[in-house]
Amino acid sequence: MAGQISDVGAQYSLGVGLIYIFNLIVGTGALAMPVAFHTAGWLLSLVLIIILGIFSYLTATFVMESMAVANAVLKTQSKSSEQNDVINSPGSSLVENSIDSIASERQTLLSGSIQGHGNPFLITERTELGQMASMFYNRVGVNLFYVCIVVYLYGDLAIYGAAVPKSIRDVACTYRLTPNTTNGTSYCDGNLTDTDPCWTTTGLTRADAYRIFVATFLVCLGPLTFFNVQKTKYLQILTTLTRWTAFVMMIILAIINLSQGKGEGHPSLANFVGVPNLFGVCVYSFMCHHSLPSLITPIKDKSKLFRLMGFDYLIILIFYALLSFTGIYVFNDVKDVYTLNFLPDDCGISKSITDVPFIQYVLALFPVFTLSTNFPIISITLRNNLKTICYNENRPYPYLVDKYVFPLLVLIPPAAVAFGTDQVGFLVGITGSYAGAAIQYIIPATLVYFARKRAMDFDVGNIHSSMFRSPVWIILVITWAILCIGFVTVNHIITRQ
Repeated sequence: MAGQISDVGAQYSLGVGLIYIFNLIVGTGALAMPVAFHTAGWLLSLVLIIILGIFSYLTATFVMESMAVANAVLKTQSKSSEQNDVINSPGSSLVENSIDSIASERQTLLSGSIQGHGNPFLITERTELGQMASMFYNRVGVNLFYVCIVVYLYGDLAIYGAAVPKSIRDVACTYRLTPNTTNGTSYCDGNLTDTDPCWTTTGLTRADAYRIFVATFLVCLGPLTFFNVQKTKYLQILTTLTRWTAFVMMIILAIINLSQGKGEGHPSLANFVGVPNLFGVCVYSFMCHHSLPSLITPIKDKSKLFRLMGFDYLIILIFYALLSFTGIYVFNDVKDVYTLNFLPDDCGISKSITDVPFIQYVLALFPVFTLSTNFPIISITLRNNLKTICYNENRPYPYLVDKYVFPLLVLIPPAAVAFGTDQVGFLVGITGSYAGAAIQYIIPATLVYFARKRAMDFDVGNIHSSMFRSPVWIILVITWAILCIGFVTVNHIITRQ
């Protein structure tokens, strides 16, 4: 509850916190990064991802500065409440000097010597983005904030709902195109399409199989949206280990292939047609801002937080470049779910860069394991956000609405999208380009603008103030976001005509 200093739980070192942030950022978006590089060209992609990485780090510092101001405000409110309880208690000796006490109390709070808390800007209480939005925005701003969060989470669920069934479909379907033979050389004159059969023994097409797997996925995991998922610590540990095993295997296999001179990729230098999708994928791939409060608050020593977080971003940038560059130079046709490149090709000619079937299928099914564990958590988060937006304290939700309508509102839209398309790269690009850009750029910039206004009420400086203190940076971030969203929109309109 606002005004109460809460226990943030077990604390950990800065190094552990940065590992958590690294794991949070490097996720689903990384699987769509190689195809985005392939489409936009290696040089243009490299320049853009560096720029977007810098902007993402900049706005991450805005979020942390806003967290510090929110902590100061909550501590002030908590101290004021405690003092008022003492002042208004019967028989208190402070009643006669209440005015002087209140004045003295305010001076003490604003000078940063709050008893038991030290500097008021120390981040000791977790303040989520929604709480900060309620603290710094007006009612319209709060509603717009939750709309952005909800749209982003819907996009997340749609991506998961398409990526998992697509991966299962491509592994399960055994039909391959018949290779043509000329001069003793086999070659394939095309890729499998949705109208091709999935198995030679049935009339089901690949599109039919995909939709069957979408329905199966929703039936298996959808019911969890109606409940609360707790104590996912060990599940998340398993997911993290699986994720990094897969990523390291893909990079090592690609490097070995390139070192043997077997790379087939010939990426272009630059192709501006691929920029909109690359922008969305990069924004989505650098997303961590909505979860920073949960990860930053438990860190014990935050004195070097900005510097080491910048190092974290640098390592992530190098990792994305390594994954993408090895992918676009090894494969001539990069899949929108990168792990599917490690299966044999559609012609049945084994061109996989590894001859070990176990590795082929483990990599291809990697999204199935990792994304499936995240789906219930995100769906429950979306359900709770929908309840927050629609909540009216004067009219509580009926039981049926609370238990059944909201979970169905969570599941139906992403299910419809997943049934309609299996283009994961497109979904990632759209989600990142709009809701992702708002969460990563516009919300942090506006939050820190209003937070800095509140910070002026204190006589001490914010020890977690971003190094990007000039208002010019806020204007630059918002301008960049508007220009990018505008460019993406115009490009999508032109390409669809």
